Amino acid sequence: MPILDRATTLAFLSLLALATWAAPAHADVAHATGEELRVDLYTYGPGAVYWERFGHDALVLTDVRDGEAIAFNYGLFDFDQKDFFLNFARGRMNYMAAAWPAADDVSQYEQEGRWIEVQRLDLAPAQRAALRDFLVWNVQPQHARYAYDYYTSNCTTRIRDALDHVLDGALRAQAQPQARDFTYRSQTDRLMANQPWLMLLLDLGLGPYADQRLDGWSGSFLPQELMQTLRTARTAEGRPMVLTELNLSRARLLAPPAEAPDLRWPLFAAGAGCGIALALCAWLRRRHRIARAAFAFIGTAYALLAGIAGTLMLVLWLATTHHSAWANENLLLFNPLAWLLVPALLRTRRPTARADRFATVLAAAFVLAALIALAGHLSGWLPQRNLPWILFALPAWIGLAAGVRSALPRVAIA
Repeated sequence: MPILDRATTLAFLSLLALATWAAPAHADVAHATGEELRVDLYTYGPGAVYWERFGHDALVLTDVRDGEAIAFNYGLFDFDQKDFFLNFARGRMNYMAAAWPAADDVSQYEQEGRWIEVQRLDLAPAQRAALRDFLVWNVQPQHARYAYDYYTSNCTTRIRDALDHVLDGALRAQAQPQARDFTYRSQTDRLMANQPWLMLLLDLGLGPYADQRLDGWSGSFLPQELMQTLRTARTAEGRPMVLTELNLSRARLLAPPAEAPDLRWPLFAAGAGCGIALALCAWLRRRHRIARAAFAFIGTAYALLAGIAGTLMLVLWLATTHHSAWANENLLLFNPLAWLLVPALLRTRRPTARADRFATVLAAAFVLAALIALAGHLSGWLPQRNLPWILFALPAWIGLAAGVRSALPRVAIA
């Protein structure tokens, strides 16, 4: 999604506002009749930067009398906005609608190596005029800002909703019965797969909301999916909604995979490796100083990271409006209680150290919680699709719990 500096954005908005209110001394989009307008959806492929991974799109209105083409899009945000990063963390993101010459967009995305697809839409003259009037109103400075949400209110859903409005709800009526075989989570993982660490963090932070099955309407939160939805849409007369489709630029960037990566076995391998290392170091700790140090280091690092992950998930749930992160069932696997294990784990560096029974019980409780998460997932009782993280956490907690238990003093049997 594009970023413009504040001055450039306001200049474009001001120019468009002036053109809207001024007397029409020449042909332009703001004053053309419906018969004189052409409507195209420009869809841009994913970019290289993380905020560009979902792609982008714009509605382009052209005055056929002189060829003036204006791109209307909803993807602007401003890093210089007051409290931008604080509001971003809280889930209170303000995006903007804006308009400028379509050629500027095409030039920018071609230079970035992103593919560009153009769909010419079959709208009636009255619908074209109504769409233009709404878009021109919406990019006025006093109307341009809106509350952004990654999945339900973004640059694509705003365009989708504007088209549906002038079509009197026909687009939504046709799209909703069409089931999609993906979820918000799977699309997020797929599109972020080329940046694996960020993909893993996002997947860990998404709650059960992200696992709902989507239909053609809700699934059109992505530019490429809206493009596909329009390909199957029909006008009131039964004609295809898309008159023609043209590729303006081919991608030169690495494309995201067609399917979301399967995280189960990589995360299970990592968790099992951690658990085996902890158990092995605990078994060797009485004879080798390096094993004691390794167990203390690995166990402490794991407990600290589990506590940090749990704290962030709690904050996202209780203190932000990121509803896609609420009620995250990964809290059964990672939560701030893990920090209570750190003192006992650090003490295991000493050859004569003994872990306390509280740490042993707490580590066992984490194993039990992971087993509950696994049972809930397999039975369908818990709706979140977080099996990869269960497969990671369960063997790691088993290894840590076994190591903490082995540090207890041996009890003589009479």
